[in-house]
Amino acid sequence: MNDVPLPRFVPDPGRPVYGETPRPEWLKVRLVDNDDTRAILDLVKKKHLNTVCQEAQCPNIFECWGRERTATFMLMGDVCTRRCGFCAVTQGTGRPLDPDEPRHVAEAVRELGVRHAVITSVNRDELPDGGAAHFATTIRAVRELNPGVTVEVLIPDFLGSEGALRTVLTAAPEVLNHNTETVPRLYRRVRPDAVYERSLELLARAAAWRDERAPGMRVKSGIMVGLGETLEEVLATMKDIRDAGTDVLTIGQYLQPHARRLPVERWWTPEEFATMRDEGRAMGFAVVESGPLVRSSYHARAALGDTDRGGESAAPV
Repeated sequence: MNDVPLPRFVPDPGRPVYGETPRPEWLKVRLVDNDDTRAILDLVKKKHLNTVCQEAQCPNIFECWGRERTATFMLMGDVCTRRCGFCAVTQGTGRPLDPDEPRHVAEAVRELGVRHAVITSVNRDELPDGGAAHFATTIRAVRELNPGVTVEVLIPDFLGSEGALRTVLTAAPEVLNHNTETVPRLYRRVRPDAVYERSLELLARAAAWRDERAPGMRVKSGIMVGLGETLEEVLATMKDIRDAGTDVLTIGQYLQPHARRLPVERWWTPEEFATMRDEGRAMGFAVVESGPLVRSSYHARAALGDTDRGGESAAPV
């Protein structure tokens, strides 16, 4: 085990204070309360489903629900077995899996009428396969009930299990997403139960699978900024992700979900996000979504290369 001490983290004395420092204008969102928003909320309740939109307090929930009529479904309950310093999801012991959940997700996709279904999960490290079979069953259920719908999965690292990853890949999602989240120096503080190299290995394995068996699949990852990283560290992490064979990258501003989670160290500006977008394109990513409000599932269909929105969107593929 490496006994070299980590560099001491020194907070910025001018960092925003949770509940006191106003967000800059570029981080303010307009609330949308309309029939579509209420219909999706009713549907989620009716099917006994969880969405990452709600559990992670996503700032784009009103745009996605109220305008685009999409939602990101979160499998395997609303309690996560890990203790990440940034996440709003409840931490603790998971409950038994719901065998009807894959069917309920597929039915919700049909009722929403979406063309691109996004599915993620909490971490369930206590399960032998980390929930990989549940992911695969859900992918197949969505396809069976919704011919022509493309599927994106945002998966945990499955504790590095190649077999668990293969289980998901065999179900043939169009997009395989695994978030790297932050720069390696901050991992122990931000993701204490994860390993930076393990995430890169997962991306590399998914890319190898794509190259050998699924040339149409996209490999995707995402990172946050605002936790104390430098631009140089972000660019180095982006290069690591690209070198692993990743096609699609998302970069967004970290927002502290409540007082018991890590503070925001600083707000990155739209101009800085534009710089990271341009650098990512130059590295060879097919699609780069980089903006203050960008999240893993935001405008997710852009990962397939059929959307171009200019400032925050994909490079043409």
